[in-house]
Amino acid sequence: MLTWLIEPLGFEFMRNAIAIGVLIGILSAVIGSYLIVQHMGLLGDVVAHAVLPGLAIAFYIGMDIFLGAFIAGTISTFVVAWIQTHSKIKVDTAMALVFSGFLALGVMLITTLKSKLDLHSFLFGDILGVTTADLWRTLIIAIAVLACVIIFYRELIFYCFDPLASKAMGLPVHFIHFGLMAGITLTIIASMQSVGVVLVVSLLTGPAATAYLLVKELHLMMALGALFGVIASVSGMYISYYQNVPSGSAIVLIISGMFLFALLFSPSQGILTKKAISSRVKNLVRNSSARKPDKTFL
Repeated sequence: MLTWLIEPLGFEFMRNAIAIGVLIGILSAVIGSYLIVQHMGLLGDVVAHAVLPGLAIAFYIGMDIFLGAFIAGTISTFVVAWIQTHSKIKVDTAMALVFSGFLALGVMLITTLKSKLDLHSFLFGDILGVTTADLWRTLIIAIAVLACVIIFYRELIFYCFDPLASKAMGLPVHFIHFGLMAGITLTIIASMQSVGVVLVVSLLTGPAATAYLLVKELHLMMALGALFGVIASVSGMYISYYQNVPSGSAIVLIISGMFLFALLFSPSQGILTKKAISSRVKNLVRNSSARKPDKTFL
C-alpha cells in the first residue's frame, strides 16, 4: 500500500500536478462558495469561456497570455453587470449572451489572427504538463486571493447575502463586487492549466455545492469544500496515473460522485434520507394515533 502511494511521487511531473491540484482544490472551493450562496454558479462558466479572446490577442501580440485572460474575464463580468442593470434582461440571460458572444469572438480571433494557441490544451487542460513556474504562479494567486478573503470576510458575507443593506450601511459595494469578480477570474486562470475551461466550472461549484448540502455556515462550507477539492484532486491524479485516464476528467468525475452521494445521503438535505425521515415521522404519528383512547364511549 505504501509503495502504491509513494511510486507516483518519484516523478517530478506528478509532484507538480498533485501540488497544483491541491492548491486549486482549496482555492476553487473557497471562491465557489460565494458563487453558490449568490446563486450565480453559471458565472464561473461564463468567465471560463470569456477568457478566450484575451488569450488569443495576448498570444498574438506576445503578451503574457494569463494577463490577457484576466483582462478578458474581468471585462465579461462587467458586461454581464451592465446588461443586468441597464435593461430588463435577467442575469441568467445576460450570462448566456456574454458566454456565447465571447466564446464566438475568441474562436474568430484565433482563426483570423492565425494563432498557434493550443486550443485543445486550453479547453481540456494538461495538468501533467505543469511546470515549476506554473506551480509558483498558482501558489501566488492562491495566497493573494485567500488572504483577501480572510481580510474582507465579514464584508463579503454581508455583500453576498444582502447587497442592498450593505450599500445602505456605506460599504463600497462596487469595490467588493470588483474584488470578488477578480478573485473568480484569477481562480479560473489558475485552474485552466489543470482541467481546462470546459471542466473548470465543476471545480468551482462541485466541492462547494457538496459542502452546501452538509453544513449550514459559510466558513464551514468553505473548509469542507476545500477538503473535498483536495481529496478529488489527489485521488484523480492517482487514478489517472494507475488507470491511464485523463487527469482532469478523473478529478471532475470524483467531484461529481461526491456531490451525488451528498445529494442522496446528506443527513438534512439528502433525497433518500429525507424520505426515510418522512416515512419514520408518518409511522410515529400513525402509531401515536392508534394508541389514543376512543373518546366516543366516554
